[in-house]
Amino acid sequence: MEVIKKTILFSFWLVLGLNSVKAQSDIYGEARLINKQAEGYRGIWYYINTAGQAGKVTNQYKYKYSGGLGTYGATQYPFSVYAEEVDKTFFCYGGTDQSEKTLLHMVSYFDHKTGQVPRPTIVLDKATEDAHDNPVLQVDKEGYIWIFSTAHGVERPAFIHRSVKPYDISEFELMPTTKTVDGKKVPLNNFSYMQIYYSDTDGFIGLFTHYEQIGGRVISWMRSEDGINWSEWKDLSLLGDGHYQTSANQGKRIGTTFMYHPNRKVRGGLDFRTNLYYLQSDDFGKTWNTVDGATIDLPLREIANPAMIYDYDVEDRNVYIDDLNFDKEGRPIIFYKTSNGPLPGPVHGPRMWHTAWWNGSRWEIQYFTPAGNNYDSGSIYVQEDGSWKVIAPTAMGPQDYNTGGEMEMWESKDHGKTWRKLKMLTWNSKYNHSYARRPVNVHPDFYAFWADGHGREPSESRLYFCDQEGNVYRLPQQMKGDFAKPELYTFKMK
Repeated sequence: MEVIKKTILFSFWLVLGLNSVKAQSDIYGEARLINKQAEGYRGIWYYINTAGQAGKVTNQYKYKYSGGLGTYGATQYPFSVYAEEVDKTFFCYGGTDQSEKTLLHMVSYFDHKTGQVPRPTIVLDKATEDAHDNPVLQVDKEGYIWIFSTAHGVERPAFIHRSVKPYDISEFELMPTTKTVDGKKVPLNNFSYMQIYYSDTDGFIGLFTHYEQIGGRVISWMRSEDGINWSEWKDLSLLGDGHYQTSANQGKRIGTTFMYHPNRKVRGGLDFRTNLYYLQSDDFGKTWNTVDGATIDLPLREIANPAMIYDYDVEDRNVYIDDLNFDKEGRPIIFYKTSNGPLPGPVHGPRMWHTAWWNGSRWEIQYFTPAGNNYDSGSIYVQEDGSWKVIAPTAMGPQDYNTGGEMEMWESKDHGKTWRKLKMLTWNSKYNHSYARRPVNVHPDFYAFWADGHGREPSESRLYFCDQEGNVYRLPQQMKGDFAKPELYTFKMK
């Protein structure tokens, strides 16, 4: 079997008219396949300080968004998957080494039987500091772990790697992936903001972004039975200067929610994102419809269309989507924020978290709680009794109004109409915490996964997870052995 796989990969390089050594260099560019263990868990620190038409951030907040962004962003998913067959939650993140100057695609797992983690595996040096290039992960029915290494724009290549052995993180190999264009197979070497889902019967579906001169950030989807041969790209929407989408999967249902960038001189461009839309598929991406099951022509081309949930443009409100989930009846719940603009600090407040829930006949939009930064980000959960839970940085952190804050756990038993704070997960922190991510097939012992980092200057970034009860554990930055138990963290001292 191993010989067959290597023959396929070598043949793929030959199709490009290259010998294997030169082909590997051309495929990876400046990136490098590493396949070795790291000494511990270190997240990437990253920032953006330009706010488009609003100019650079020049006040004390310094950056539009910043900090420990190892589990960034809300448009990339999942970072962790629970595999019941081996009782492990496999996870990936954007890491770095002691130089803190390059993005490393890291993979590891939490062993629920032993309560330990191994040294993480460095799969890839992405040759960038850009956390938009963070990896996402899936596990197929045979136990192979797939790493989708995204690319921010068209300047850098994207990759798909697979573990050499099932349920094993020690070594990964590049997959010779293709997509279909005009009936022909061509190399699949670029995709951005990947959200990847897997079905034992249907294979993979990827929702992603590609960059075009007309349409800007175009949101699309593609399918593959084997993870190697991918379908042609199909576009979901072509509004304004493009979109950011956040998606979810339940059985054969795929849902996606998105906003759009207005193409205009005033309150337009990439930093102005508005309106809230939703589409879904009930056959794992073969066909798409509105939330009420009505057919719809894709890609969308009109701003006002049947997929629109709410017109925030008339209120001059920006929209930042954090998460999408389904209730026990398969009805979508969207977790998102609105604000008055792109700049950090009080200037473009108030910022507000909301939920939008389809009750079976209409959307119910509810206010949740204030937000400090447009890029505070968390996840929404549906519990066994049907109640909702949120884990997010809903309290101000040590770098107030910068990305993230202190993590808190909330619960609603009336579909988001009222909320009760269950627990503060972090407090008196040294750095802000953000991008709490919900695993696929979530296990109660590994319930949310996130990173911390300084909001206003480069810093170290630590990785954390919490259990369903809100106990927080920090992954070891430096390991003495091959395995270690994460530290139960109490956040008593700065």
